[in-house]
Amino acid sequence: MMAPNPAQDPDFVVIDVETACARVSSICQIGIVGFRDGREVFAYETLVDPCDEFSSFNIGIHGITPRQVAGQPTFRDIHAVVDSHLRGRITVAHSGFDKGALAAACRVGECPAIEANWLDSVRVAKQAWPQLGSHRLNVLSRFLGIEHRHHDALSDARAAGLVIVKAIEHTGIDLQGWMAKPAQPRAKSPAPADTGPLKGERVAILGEPRDGALARYVAAAGGRVVAAVGATTTMLVIAERQPYGRFVESSEPHRKARELREAGRPIVVLTEEALRDRLMQGV
Repeated sequence: MMAPNPAQDPDFVVIDVETACARVSSICQIGIVGFRDGREVFAYETLVDPCDEFSSFNIGIHGITPRQVAGQPTFRDIHAVVDSHLRGRITVAHSGFDKGALAAACRVGECPAIEANWLDSVRVAKQAWPQLGSHRLNVLSRFLGIEHRHHDALSDARAAGLVIVKAIEHTGIDLQGWMAKPAQPRAKSPAPADTGPLKGERVAILGEPRDGALARYVAAAGGRVVAAVGATTTMLVIAERQPYGRFVESSEPHRKARELREAGRPIVVLTEEALRDRLMQGV
């Protein structure tokens, strides 16, 4: 564990928590990492006795068991430490889950609320790299070349912090700019042409935004571009520059499409190249 250095007060801190069950207050691990000038300056991690049950589902995600947290501090025991790292600081979390879990743990443990200035690294990533089909932390880590062990609180916190560092480098928007920057409006799908070989198709695109070049190509052929793979989706097109590389089949859209096919839904999965070849040949 790297202790905080008062001489290197962080520009921002990052927190990630793991929970024991469906109750978000059931924190069983906390990781906090501080960054200054793009570098890690401290790291704090601890297992936590959630004083709650463990579900097999959650254990399957993070691997933490009741035996591992036996004798570990409760959230009330470490509240002051967590508060000292976060209070008044820019605090990054990947989505709103960790913020909500901390608030719930404070309520259940009858601890004072932790007041921080929150920044969602999912929002930052979506605006920095809108072409990605997913902005989950493991996908971003693979795309950005970040070493990462998913669902380990310290590794997740470190990875989310590096997402912020790389977003600042990539966009030129500094930390205060990201704090002030409002969320971008959601991309709108282009209207489908009245006729065309894809008329009647509901097409999800993996790897490009739904207002991008591939979406316009699909719409010009009569297809309706949808935001995500769902029960009514008839086609999933994998963009040529999708961010998953050889792991594309483990992506969330591809997994959903596979489940729909196994359930008997008529959904077709094909690459952008295959789609263009099919339309060129009039198939």
